[in-house]
Amino acid sequence: MNMQHEYTICLDNVNDCCFFCGQLKFKRNALMRKDTIHLKASFGIYSILHLFLLSLVLVANALPPVIRVGAIFTEDEREGNIESAFKYAIYRINKEKSLLPNTQLVYDIEYVPRDDSFRTTKKVCRQLEAGVQAIFGPTDPLLAAHVQSICEAFDIPHIEVRIDLEISVKEFSINLYPSQNIMNLAYRDLMMYLNWTKVAIIYEEDYGLFKQQDLIHSSAEMRTEMYIRQANPETYRQVLRAIRQKEIYKIIVDTNPTNIKTFFRSILQLQMNDHRYHYMFTTFDLETFDLEDFRYNSVNITAFRLVDVGSKRYQEVIDQMQKLQHSGLDMINGMPYIQTESALMFDSVYAFAYGLKHLDSSHTLTFRNLSCNSDRVWSDGLSLYNYINSAAVDGLTGRVNFIEGRRNKFKIDILKLKQEIIQKVGYWQPDVGVNISDPTAFYDSNIANITLVVMTREERPYVMVKEDANLTGNAKFEGFCIDLLKAIAQQVGFQYKIELVPDNMYGVYIPETNSWNGIVQELMERRADLAVASMTINYARESVIDFTKPFMNLGIGILFKVPTSQPTRLFSFMNPLAIEIWLYVLAAYILVSFALFVMARFSPYEWKNPHPCYKETDIVENQFSISNSFWFITGTFLRQGSGLNPKFYCLSDIRSSSNEVFLFYEPTRHRNMVLHSIRLHSCIILYLDSSTIITNGMGSFETSLFHGMRPYVTKNSKS
Repeated sequence: MNMQHEYTICLDNVNDCCFFCGQLKFKRNALMRKDTIHLKASFGIYSILHLFLLSLVLVANALPPVIRVGAIFTEDEREGNIESAFKYAIYRINKEKSLLPNTQLVYDIEYVPRDDSFRTTKKVCRQLEAGVQAIFGPTDPLLAAHVQSICEAFDIPHIEVRIDLEISVKEFSINLYPSQNIMNLAYRDLMMYLNWTKVAIIYEEDYGLFKQQDLIHSSAEMRTEMYIRQANPETYRQVLRAIRQKEIYKIIVDTNPTNIKTFFRSILQLQMNDHRYHYMFTTFDLETFDLEDFRYNSVNITAFRLVDVGSKRYQEVIDQMQKLQHSGLDMINGMPYIQTESALMFDSVYAFAYGLKHLDSSHTLTFRNLSCNSDRVWSDGLSLYNYINSAAVDGLTGRVNFIEGRRNKFKIDILKLKQEIIQKVGYWQPDVGVNISDPTAFYDSNIANITLVVMTREERPYVMVKEDANLTGNAKFEGFCIDLLKAIAQQVGFQYKIELVPDNMYGVYIPETNSWNGIVQELMERRADLAVASMTINYARESVIDFTKPFMNLGIGILFKVPTSQPTRLFSFMNPLAIEIWLYVLAAYILVSFALFVMARFSPYEWKNPHPCYKETDIVENQFSISNSFWFITGTFLRQGSGLNPKFYCLSDIRSSSNEVFLFYEPTRHRNMVLHSIRLHSCIILYLDSSTIITNGMGSFETSLFHGMRPYVTKNSKS
């Protein structure tokens, strides 16, 4: 049976095609174009067209109507702010319909005890069997590692909002919390801006030292001395007391936020809350604590804030929280601020929704129920993870971007307790560094009410006393340093009183009394608050007092001639002695040789028969000829045998005396050369005031060396 149907298809607007209950219905008589196409098709052609348009509709709606997401919270987080932020974000996405207009998010929440990895694994496997397409949490580091390994095994995106100390990239893991190595850069940059040279670090958790390792390793680069201690609420006062005894006034506090109130109480009990102390807290939620006890003193408190309180979304959430009180969706519990972990959880849900939105436009999302007893993975998990990783969200914590699952290009505010409230005084970014908008925030607000004692020493033209006897106080001083002090006081805003150092010394260390004198002593004993003078900066002084940048470089240096190699000469062996000495030696050599020749001629013992077998012969000869006499003295001088031995007593005595002289000369010269070499390697130079003392620490060593060589000289002198 041939059935003919006439349809008018609008080719300009695909929205004229509607899908209802599996049937394809076309709007009749749609006159969107002047020209229409009249189709007279058979039932077979109609079926093909039906299937084609049905596939277009299915592609246009790639996401399922319901997407299930899982969340793992610890028992102590049940019904807490983090869970409320998670629920509220899903509620808001479902209500607004701007991100996922055709999809509803449904959450599946499980609660687990802390440090119970076995039960956590069971709960995660149950959620996978229920069909969750992403898992949020937990915040516990141990449990989060187990959840991440399971999600990685089954290609399920795992979204976290916790501190992760591991630097390596984790597959299928996305963490909105800033990495610790980037935060250590923020701490270092702020310390360098504030010129901290002596810092104490207090950490509480066992992994706290590992968190700060990058900061600790950079202490040498910053030339900062660090004192590191672990503390808990029971030992806060003990550790703070030790820091006070070491006179350390810059303290970095990395403690659990739940124990900050106890730490504040310990500060007040030890009275470590004056203008000298500066505390830097690593928590992002310092402004959520009550700082009433610190508002009316001059203590310095600095912290960081990740939540962007000036954003439009932040104000919208705060306003809506007033309407959702006691509804289970209140993420602030009546507080005027949103905690950082709650804000990160809120942004993480929106990052997941943005990933789904971009996936909806280019990919069809299918899901199958997974089981921990099977090795099957989710085929679309990698695609969803990549879309979440490439998402860019303007959230409560500012701009959210990811690189390999880690957050980057974020901005954190720098907070400072100022004028009785904690205020934003600047910000920090990884690619910018510290940007302080209010530098006066780091000046002492009460310094204008006190008078600083400034110690100096008269030295023209830096500090001079005017000759007018009627002048008193600061008016009687003039000079370059006085003008510099006046300009600094006007800019910073403080009063001062100039005093001359009693002993008129800059400061020299006295080893006998283990103390200092001069300006250094006045500063160390706190009889003076600061010093302004033409004072030389050296290592010894810098180890006990702090210096500013020098206002003048003197430019004094040690000049020495670079040694040049001398050309080799034939008679270079004569360099140790003067030419006169060598002439005397030569004259003595000739004189002794002739004396030996003459004495041998007079001595009857030196004349002997050359042929002992012929005893009756009258022929005798003397072995000490002119040449043999010179040869004998040469052998004696060089301590070598010559083959000649005198027989007459006087000649033997001359020989032994000359031998002893040469033997005594050579060990003495050798000993002097050894001692001279030892002195060069063991000398110690001490600078005391205006004189220089060189010590070598030889003492009994030189005497013992001489006594050790005496038997050697005596033995050779008797030979």
